[in-house]
Amino acid sequence: MGLFSKNKPKIKIQTTKKDGYSGWIKCSGCHELIHANELYENKSCCPKCNYHYRLSLQQRIQMLADPGSFVERFTHLQPVDALQFVDIEPYHERLQFAKKKTARDEAVCVGTCTLGGKEIALGILDFSFMGGSMGSVVGERLTLLIEYATKNHLPLVIVSASGGARMQESVLSLMQMAKTSSALKRLHEKRVLYISVLTNPTTGGVTASFATLGDIILAEPDALIGFAGPRVVEQTIGQKLPPKAQRSEFLLEKGMIDCIVLREELKKKLSFFIEFFSSPQEVPSTDRISELVGPANKKASI
Repeated sequence: MGLFSKNKPKIKIQTTKKDGYSGWIKCSGCHELIHANELYENKSCCPKCNYHYRLSLQQRIQMLADPGSFVERFTHLQPVDALQFVDIEPYHERLQFAKKKTARDEAVCVGTCTLGGKEIALGILDFSFMGGSMGSVVGERLTLLIEYATKNHLPLVIVSASGGARMQESVLSLMQMAKTSSALKRLHEKRVLYISVLTNPTTGGVTASFATLGDIILAEPDALIGFAGPRVVEQTIGQKLPPKAQRSEFLLEKGMIDCIVLREELKKKLSFFIEFFSSPQEVPSTDRISELVGPANKKASI
């Protein structure tokens, strides 16, 4: 074959790597390379900087509920497009797309399970379904769960991850703030424990209602927690916010949350609080409380 021949040799282009480097990702926290398998085995936390990635609904259930104990409830309630709302696309089409994408029917999953051997009522917001937004069905399912916990005197745990109230349901979604808050007031009057777990992000009407009404409010590290986003707040007040102003660590310092909990320790901490408040006569020692709550959060445990 001549040097200037038009019949050039074909170059084989390898579209997939065969050298073992596939599956590596760049951490959003420390920007170091980590392997997807390593991330999965570490509960979706970076093994180098401990950046907490978002968990799926099933991962949350597996992480908190004792194996095989979770029973989903109130699935008979289904979202509808009561207002025939249309923005870029009709709301009913958005719902169908979200259902197909997530294989779920709404942005919340509620039910009962055992956690550390104790029966509890558990609610989890699923951010992958329309940003974990709270519509009528989300609010109603949570309210029914709260009422079930009240009636059966079960400790209540709600894990939040949400962009807030669902705009496509307008005032119907905003009404869920009052409804869930009223149900929690009745739960409190019955002296039933409610632990709220805030993850990244927890914002809008969810933050302004049930998410911040817990007897104990826990949060994952560096979670965005607030009503409006930082950019909106800065544009409204005409000032720059302090660094990390709406992050877990800042809110712990200001007293809005009680404790920051690493994901790998969350189930153990929840189990401790549930046991502690279920059996007040068995008060653990100060050293035991410090061990479970953590030295970095002594201020929150006083």
